[in-house]
Amino acid sequence: MSRVGVIVALRAEARCITQHRLLPGQTATLGENLLVNVSGMGDAAARHAATTLCNQEEIAGLISFGMAGALDDSLQAGDLILPEAVLADRNYPTDDAWYARIRYCLPKHINVIRGTLVTSDAVLTTESAKRILAARSGGCAVDMESGAIAAVAAEKGIPFLVIRAISDPVQFSPPAVLMDALQSDGSVKPISLLALLLKRSLSLNELLRLAPGMRAACSTLKQVVQATRHELGR
Repeated sequence: MSRVGVIVALRAEARCITQHRLLPGQTATLGENLLVNVSGMGDAAARHAATTLCNQEEIAGLISFGMAGALDDSLQAGDLILPEAVLADRNYPTDDAWYARIRYCLPKHINVIRGTLVTSDAVLTTESAKRILAARSGGCAVDMESGAIAAVAAEKGIPFLVIRAISDPVQFSPPAVLMDALQSDGSVKPISLLALLLKRSLSLNELLRLAPGMRAACSTLKQVVQATRHELGR
């Protein structure tokens, strides 16, 4: 039986699509046609997860699912990116017919953007870094995993789709030092986080500013899953 593989980097993203408590490298089966895998952050982790899934299962298509950062001033937290292409080492188009089926099922109140999603080697932690990438690439949003997943789909000759919700606007990004307090799946290392706060390398205000954007993105992703689950696995 052929199935669709959904690759997410973070456990928080996985919780938008399944109640299974997944660790990096683990896969959950949803219904008959959908597999969800938590890869961990970054290009290499996403490529490994997508390749392993395709080698172990009969995969009919791959979806890159989760959050993204805005490169366009008009985008706000909670906006949905269903890009026509992903720009990484080259331009990878997404599947038009799959996109059309998903788009048709979405609630009207969700703001949907097509455009190009750009893959970055690292988290962009400043407004200037986002604006430089936007000017160089012409992309509307950025993540770290979609390019690798797109490349695996291209190698396997299977359809590819991206479903990403904006978590941080151009003007605000996750502080660079916060990465030292996170596991590869985005879960917090409490002792490391406390040390950053005590040393004032990171402020509580910065953490609090991140929370609303992530909640908005997760809310959108959950609505997408609820409205389109029957199409995700087709």
